[in-house]
Amino acid sequence: MLASSAPAQPTSTDNASDPWFQDRFAQRIGGANFAKGSGIYKFELIKRAKRQALADHPERRMLDFGIGENDEMAPESVRAVMRREIDRPENRGYADNGIAAFKEAAAAFMQREFGVVLDPVKEVNHCIGSKTAYAMLPAAFIDPGDVTLMTVPGYPVAGTATKWFGGTVHPLPLLPEHGFLPDLESVPADVLARTKILVLCYPNSPTGRTATRSFYEQVVAWAHKHRVIVIQDAAHMMLSYDERPLSFLSIDGAKEVGLEVHSMSKGFHMIGWRMGWVCGHERLVRAFADVKDNCDSGQFMAIQKAAAAALADPEIPRRVREKYRRRLEKLVGVLRAVGFDCEMPGGTYFLYTKSPTGAGDRAFATAQEASQFLIHELSISTVPWDDCGAYLRFSATYEAEDEAAEDDLMAEAHARLARARLKF
Repeated sequence: MLASSAPAQPTSTDNASDPWFQDRFAQRIGGANFAKGSGIYKFELIKRAKRQALADHPERRMLDFGIGENDEMAPESVRAVMRREIDRPENRGYADNGIAAFKEAAAAFMQREFGVVLDPVKEVNHCIGSKTAYAMLPAAFIDPGDVTLMTVPGYPVAGTATKWFGGTVHPLPLLPEHGFLPDLESVPADVLARTKILVLCYPNSPTGRTATRSFYEQVVAWAHKHRVIVIQDAAHMMLSYDERPLSFLSIDGAKEVGLEVHSMSKGFHMIGWRMGWVCGHERLVRAFADVKDNCDSGQFMAIQKAAAAALADPEIPRRVREKYRRRLEKLVGVLRAVGFDCEMPGGTYFLYTKSPTGAGDRAFATAQEASQFLIHELSISTVPWDDCGAYLRFSATYEAEDEAAEDDLMAEAHARLARARLKF
């Protein structure tokens, strides 16, 4: 029989409306203050502003340059494989760490596109989208007190997971004066001594910068010298415009210091299919696979087989690349015509440009203020970045059925922006 005890008395900070388990939340997500914060994430602010603008001006269509996902379905050839495979009983079970057909297709793709030779059994492992890989990889390397170097602005998931495992994140600002490449020599010695991971992303989201071979060579030498594992985010790899897509693993010695994480989303119109892969040094891939084996049971095999078919067709990423190159060239022309100082990005489907400082008699202290003005006053949605100066990110993934529709949307964007009398 359990001994009776008096219930715990609420502290002075307890709220009568709180559930009894409010003090049971982990500190990593806020502890007893979980869900009590008053701050609003910028993407939620954008959603609210868009809803309000649509309510205030139902006659004015929203020109959405903020969406960060492909506006087109996966190719029919890929969907046809999915339709066929979904009815096969042999695909009904758990895939665990991936089927051989997908790993072999990923290895063949890496060799065909980048000249990178990988053992599909030991040096490739699938992931349920690249996001899950960044959430899991810190578990393989980060102990309390360890450091992950993260470029800023950037995709935050690996940094969030690092903090969950007791590590800390050291930001590496991406600045125009450095060509939006991180200054690795700026890392303080005491931080470097505790650093386990460097996370890169090229072509870079959101700046659109592509990496050069010489930069990657410097990264490899630096990583060897300081014993730092490199994780290169290649989600936008196939959306490279200024040069042929360049894999980090194609650099001599790169496979000895790190991993590259690929996605089927951006370059193959497979947004929402949740397929990617991690590749690189056998031991590092195995570490990821061991963590993953305790987190999920693999992506549906029919999806893996459809993804393998997509990887085998070199025309798919070529068509995707040319579509977004065309759209970005049009967007650059429109923005330059109304005062933005911007140029064609080296890669991604994003255009990262300095935010206006005002419009008419109004002044903007931040990119977020400018973004809110564009949504409310012009029904033009962008994403603000104030991490390293005031910048706006325009995406070329707006919905348009054909080139004529693209041109109509560009003309409307130009007309609205011109009326705003933006200042820079």
